Amino acid sequence: MTHRVHPYIFRINQLTTWRSRWFTTRRFAEYLREDTFLRAWLERKLRASHIECVEIERSPNTLHVILKTARPGILIGRGGEGATKLKQDIERFLARLSAKRTWRDKMRQKESGKKRELKLTIEEVRSPETHAAIAAQMIADDIEKRLPFRRALRTALEKIAAAKEVKGVKISLKGRLDGAEMARYEWGKKGRIPLQTIRADIDYAEKTAFTAYGTIGVKVWIYKGDVFADARSEGLKV
Repeated sequence: MTHRVHPYIFRINQLTTWRSRWFTTRRFAEYLREDTFLRAWLERKLRASHIECVEIERSPNTLHVILKTARPGILIGRGGEGATKLKQDIERFLARLSAKRTWRDKMRQKESGKKRELKLTIEEVRSPETHAAIAAQMIADDIEKRLPFRRALRTALEKIAAAKEVKGVKISLKGRLDGAEMARYEWGKKGRIPLQTIRADIDYAEKTAFTAYGTIGVKVWIYKGDVFADARSEGLKV
């Protein structure tokens, strides 16, 4: 029986860092629940914007949400209207979450007497095809547009492998492909994917394509080279 682990968390503190950066002992459960629901809600709401990741930073009076996207223009909007509206939507969502908190959590918030400030930062992702989350979402979009899955798989493999920093890529699809009666598993690979090597910089993501015949799972692994201890501080890859 195999033991599988997420490539990102497998390399935490070696090549990767936490996407929720804060620490507290009294309100840990509350903050963890809030981060989980907020991140899932943003990924659903901003699915068309090709979100690479959602990072959350907290200080005593500030909640900082960092969105990394391949399409920042869609989120920011004309004159920053989109970013302002998104910030208001996040505040309303957090207010709905806080309404479901326990009586003890509400009393702690009342005792502090401080209003939390929300800060939103939108960052553009360079070379979106080299990021697994964006690449998986692009493949899911193609499948939802009824593009033949083999063409979508082959096109994505060639496009990702053509990037200079990419050393290997693997893509897998699972579900009722092309509306077949029985679900099956198809995959393609180019280059190397050393999953057992901790110094290997591997980006992984999985997305879901919603079709008329059901859901199709999309998984993407992208290998960007090895990062050694002496070069880690300089951000160099071999």
